[in-house]
Amino acid sequence: MKKLTKSLSLALTGLLTASMFISCGSSNSAPTVRYLNFKPEVADVYQELATAYEKETGVKVIVETAANNSYESTLMSKMATKEAPTLFQINGPRGYANWKDYCLDMSSTEIYKHLSDKSLAITNGSGVYGVPYVVEGYGIIYNKAITDKYFSLASKATPYSNMDEVNNFEKLKAVVEDMQKNKDALGIDGVFASTSLKAGEDWRWQTHLANLPVYYEFRTNKIDLASDATKKIEFSYGDNFKNILDLYLNNSDVDRKTVGTKTVTDSMAEFALEKCAMVQNGNWAWGQIAGVTGNKVSAENVKYLPIYTGAQGEEAQGLCIGTENFYAINAKASKQDQKATADFIYWLYSSETGKDYVTNRLGFIAPFDTFADSERPTDPLAKEISRWMEKDGITSVAWNFTLFPSQKFKDDFGASLLKYAQGTKNWEQVASEVVSSWEKESSASE
Repeated sequence: MKKLTKSLSLALTGLLTASMFISCGSSNSAPTVRYLNFKPEVADVYQELATAYEKETGVKVIVETAANNSYESTLMSKMATKEAPTLFQINGPRGYANWKDYCLDMSSTEIYKHLSDKSLAITNGSGVYGVPYVVEGYGIIYNKAITDKYFSLASKATPYSNMDEVNNFEKLKAVVEDMQKNKDALGIDGVFASTSLKAGEDWRWQTHLANLPVYYEFRTNKIDLASDATKKIEFSYGDNFKNILDLYLNNSDVDRKTVGTKTVTDSMAEFALEKCAMVQNGNWAWGQIAGVTGNKVSAENVKYLPIYTGAQGEEAQGLCIGTENFYAINAKASKQDQKATADFIYWLYSSETGKDYVTNRLGFIAPFDTFADSERPTDPLAKEISRWMEKDGITSVAWNFTLFPSQKFKDDFGASLLKYAQGTKNWEQVASEVVSSWEKESSASE
């Protein structure tokens, strides 16, 4: 995630001054939507969409695309002109902190009203300043054929009859440990795929799994994610992280001392070949599973379970779902251009034409209830993401790992986790280093 540097701060101050003299649209001219696109790889698709929208509504949409790794600088330069975008992107709470003076409150827009899980939006008080337009998610992927086989065993020691009853860590632990005892009857080597802790292959743990304790700590302490309060953590949910990590390591298809040689590819192959019943990964993993030579797992048996850690109230916890892609409407644009922009976004995610482009050309998992099941991506993990987002009473876990202070923090955490798995470092040491490293790296990035 891009950091707000002193030079960026000065540049934004200059923009605020310039905005007093520059209008983003005249009330006497026809409404126009100007979109600064973040993704060069789909620039042609957005140009097609602009043409289709103008043909259907008569409203002109101008699409400009920033070059790779230059979005922030391009946005700064564009905002200081008469052709400032009316629609742009922020990458999360820190992005909002950078651009808050240019972000219109979108709480009354139709697109926000149809957001399936409103906890995913970027908010400040009662205002909504960023709406996610594409999401990804991760959790515990499980093979329903194997779990169903377990629940039918006469020898099982748990009272549960299906995975829908497993809604907290206590229940998950009971089921997993009993499945491990019955692994021979289930025809598996262990419940979980190998925990890949080889350097460079450990992102599922030092980033994705680590998101859970950070999310709960920030939520419990009501931390403003756009503030400097995120520069220190207590790792108060560290024992919860340890709960699930130990469950992975102790009920695996490999010995925990070997995880330093394991890769993500190894883990996904183990799952695909039914050497195990569960693996933590994201919706992007279906291609890895289906692409393994000799894959035994059918699409209808690929399901998701949230990553339960023993946190209070986790029965209402969903999958870890998030994005670094949020729409923002320019608060400095004319009222008519703001309305035209909001109308365009809603058209994109509610009309037959727009939804077809979103799903089949852009390849997005759209986080809106305007999509019927038949209009969503067809791979099983993408379907599971949508299903969990739309469950009543379930709140997704936000992607707070976008606030992690540096790659070095994550790499060092991963190295500590490997030593812990191999028995050469105790958990108290790991937890202490997480706290000190977070603060040190946060200070270094200023």
